Amino acid sequence: MADEPVKRKTPTRREAIKYGGTALVGGLLAGCSSTASDDTTTTDSPTETASDGSPTEAASDATETETATESNSYSASIAPMGTVSLEEPPETVFTRLTHHADMAFALGRGDTITAMHAPDYYDRLWNQFVERLPGVTLDWEGLYSSWQPSKEKLYELDSDIHLADPAWITKQDNWDPADIAEITSGVSPWFGNSLSDTHQEPPESYAEGYEYYTLWEQFERVAQLFGEEDRYQALATVYDDLTGTIDEKLPAESERPSAVMIAAQDLEEIYAYRLSDPGYLTSHTRPFGARDAFEGEVESASVVDYEVLLEADPDVILHLGGFEPNTDIAARREEFRSDPVAGEITAVQQARVYPQGARYQGPILNLFQLEMTAKQLYPDQFGAWPTYTEGPYPEIDPEEQLFDRKRVADAINGDI
Repeated sequence: MADEPVKRKTPTRREAIKYGGTALVGGLLAGCSSTASDDTTTTDSPTETASDGSPTEAASDATETETATESNSYSASIAPMGTVSLEEPPETVFTRLTHHADMAFALGRGDTITAMHAPDYYDRLWNQFVERLPGVTLDWEGLYSSWQPSKEKLYELDSDIHLADPAWITKQDNWDPADIAEITSGVSPWFGNSLSDTHQEPPESYAEGYEYYTLWEQFERVAQLFGEEDRYQALATVYDDLTGTIDEKLPAESERPSAVMIAAQDLEEIYAYRLSDPGYLTSHTRPFGARDAFEGEVESASVVDYEVLLEADPDVILHLGGFEPNTDIAARREEFRSDPVAGEITAVQQARVYPQGARYQGPILNLFQLEMTAKQLYPDQFGAWPTYTEGPYPEIDPEEQLFDRKRVADAINGDI
């Protein structure tokens, strides 16, 4: 297959957005994909298809195609789509999962999102962190909830880009690669990767050449497609500084606590997660190398009870969703303390049950969660985590902050 996608000269903005992805339709149907790699190293291997011209039109279209190729300035490659090219940055963005929504937000396009999973819940949760970014606002309330998207709704939304993974979408009922191709041709391209979350196995139609990316590798590619490399670089510099500080100050392995991450609507059904599993869902915990409280005996997303938690006896419990305003983290702590079994867990006795945000984090939430996790796991090295009961992410003395809020806010707002 060719190294560059065939592009068309397109007279309207909608066609410019749409046709950049139409060139991928044949590849989606034929199962073309790029070469696989590991979690940290990827190869740009675009998926390509045939052009639109018939034999009688080929000569007259050649000059127009060449002109479109030269003028196009928004192009990026990611598995499983391969290369996607646009003539203008998208003004409306469909997302399914919040790591993609946060990427659009980080690139100054939070208000362009047309859909996302559980928008009202995540609007409340994300705003607990956005509160600490001066001059930045976010409003996702009332968007279309896209956990189980329908083709009809995607036509209605008419988004300029579908920032979502078609391999994941086809795991849902009533979706197959032909449906993905139809939306690419009839609405706009797909561009996203979700199965890197835990290095999930892709469906058969996308298995060949599926690649796994880190969170920030994905974000860089989205920034390239949106023409926002400067915003990306500004935020990546903050991230590099933060992770450099973490690497420098981490204590020896023998001095690290045991930990577990949990999620629970109530404490009658507790989902437990390990902190060092592969994938971007642990991109805020894996760098800290805390010991797995379950010692590998419990798989992530397993339902556990107090007895199982007590047997593991973690030094630290990280409670996902603990910042969401409808989750009373203080009441959760009291439930643990008052139970005769849970009250014996070391993390409970030592008051080390801490709130967390979300696993499907994008770059902005990742920065906050790296900071909070550093302080929650290693207060002697990174400064004490403030006791949190309610409200937004706590204010931390500037000298104790692990990243500069204003630098992040400036990047989002384009003040670079």
